[in-house]
Parts: sequence; structure tokens; C-alpha cells
Amino acid sequence: MSDDSRPRDREGAFERRAPMSAAVLLAAMAMPAWSAPEDFVVDPGHTYPSFEVSHLGISTLRGRFEHTTGSIALDRDAGTGSIDVTIDVSALSTGNKLLDAMLKGEDFFSAEHFPAMTYRSRSIVFEAGVPKRTTGDFTLLGVKRPVVLDIVRFGCTRLPFFVRLTCGADVVATVNRSDFGMTAYSSFVGDEVKIAIQIEAVKQEPAAEPAPAGG
Repeated sequence: MSDDSRPRDREGAFERRAPMSAAVLLAAMAMPAWSAPEDFVVDPGHTYPSFEVSHLGISTLRGRFEHTTGSIALDRDAGTGSIDVTIDVSALSTGNKLLDAMLKGEDFFSAEHFPAMTYRSRSIVFEAGVPKRTTGDFTLLGVKRPVVLDIVRFGCTRLPFFVRLTCGADVVATVNRSDFGMTAYSSFVGDEVKIAIQIEAVKQEPAAEPAPAGG
């Protein structure tokens, strides 16, 4: 009986270790492997700048822009990088078509004359290799002003399908619209505008090859 029990014990130990080994392997594959510098392209399908502003002093008007493009470079070892983003003003959406048309008009974003807003970083602050803040130039209505963006969340992964490395962040800032010459209806619409951006960007690298069939 004792001779028969030893192989079964070894088999059971292997079965217990196998799931753990697979989990460790999957976790390792999901972890980003950094090499400096790295170039990313903004994913428009997962990037949405949004804004909120006081309306009549009694509620908050919110909207977002549904098409954004750009490029990002990060060197986490050196603590440097760059951000260059373009936002399509005509893609503004509040959920109200009449309001959208008004905001895209001459009194506000003037989409016909200024079809894009841009943000170009001048510096990025890193803490322990993680970007935390960027200072750059924001251009709206043809007016360029320095704006600081706080990066409140940042992470990278290759999940769920071991595709190209994707990094994402939640970014916030506050600006005064009057600084950019947007002063219409100041008695009804607040001057201070809060900005929140959900952004994802994909590293420019060959896609991971799937494992061959049959192991």
C-alpha cells in the first residue's frame, strides 16, 4: 500500500502546482516589459475627453468629444516623454442635438472655423517611473495657453488577448473658458470648466504571435 501511495502523492502534488504555474505564467505575460523609449498611438475607441461647467448656477452641464487622435512617447527609466493630442470639435456630444449645434456654433467652440483643439506637452513629471502630471500647451479657438494635466490613474497591460501593450490613464484639469476668448452667455454658463479624460494608447510593436496549435 505504501509503494502505491507515493506515485499518487507525486501526481497530486504536480496537479496542485500546475494551476499555480499557469497563473504565474499568465501574470508574467500580462506585465508590461519596459524598454526606453516607447511610442504609443492613441486609441480613439477608448479615449474620450469630457467637460463639465455650471449651468444657470443650479446644475452641471456635461459633454464629451467622441473622436480623439494623437501620439505619446514614454521613457520611464529617464523620466521623460511627450504627448501630442488632437480633439475633433465637431465630435462634441451632450446628448442634446440642439445644444450640440449651439455649442459648436460661433458663440462657443466655433467648429467651422476651429475644427480641432490640441494639447502638446512640454514636460511630464514621473514618480517611481509612473507619469503623474504634465505641463503643456492647450490650443482652443486658436488661442494657446499653458495647462497642467493631473494623471490620477495610470496602468499598462497586454490582457485580455496578449495583443500589443496598451496603456491607459484618467486625466483631469481645470481651465477658464474666458482665457481662450470663449465669453458668451457668461451670465448663464460658468467660466470654470472641469476637464476629465479617459485615454488609452497602444504601443507601436508587432502583435504577439498566437501559440501554435497542438502546443
